[in-house]
Amino acid sequence: MRILIADDHELVRDTISAFLEREGGFEVTKTEDYFGAAEIIQKKGPFDLVLLDYSMPGMEGLETLTKARELNRDKPVALISGAADKHVAQDALAAGASGFLPKSMAAKSLISAVRFMIMGEQYAPLDFMTAEDPNVSHPLKSKLSEREFQVLEGLSKGQSNKEIARDLELQEVTIKLHVKTLCRKLKAKNRTQAAMIAKEEGLF
Repeated sequence: MRILIADDHELVRDTISAFLEREGGFEVTKTEDYFGAAEIIQKKGPFDLVLLDYSMPGMEGLETLTKARELNRDKPVALISGAADKHVAQDALAAGASGFLPKSMAAKSLISAVRFMIMGEQYAPLDFMTAEDPNVSHPLKSKLSEREFQVLEGLSKGQSNKEIARDLELQEVTIKLHVKTLCRKLKAKNRTQAAMIAKEEGLF
């Protein structure tokens, strides 16, 4: 099976290549950017699978993905990335990518994913695709100021006002005021109930 890996990080190219070649049955070609990938596909393609780094030189989002698929005569083209989030992955899959592979994937999972995509299936790690988006605020957190959230975190750890004050480098009386305010916002009768509400809602 012929694989083309395009990534501007030499270590990533060599690592993925080593995984595949050690497994056997794979002939791997490597290049450092999309321009090189396009040239190689035109000269030696189509490949059974093309892996493109989402953020390397020459990549212009999903438009480049579409161009690569056309060059590879609609044979599998997938994205690899160390930084893109699941929304990019979802868009890529919707645009026809054969898969989305985080660079943190274990060797065994990577090889399985490559075989899966070569068979014509789409692949993306379930844990990656279902992970909570850190940019989406928890509805409970959105009710609180950043400082109130920090105090509530301390309450959830079982800390006293004095301990929270020390960690946040604030006066203890200030912490008492924050506790009173966050309890009102969470409709909690006391600090203990506030901590229970936070834990029950999965905030911590």
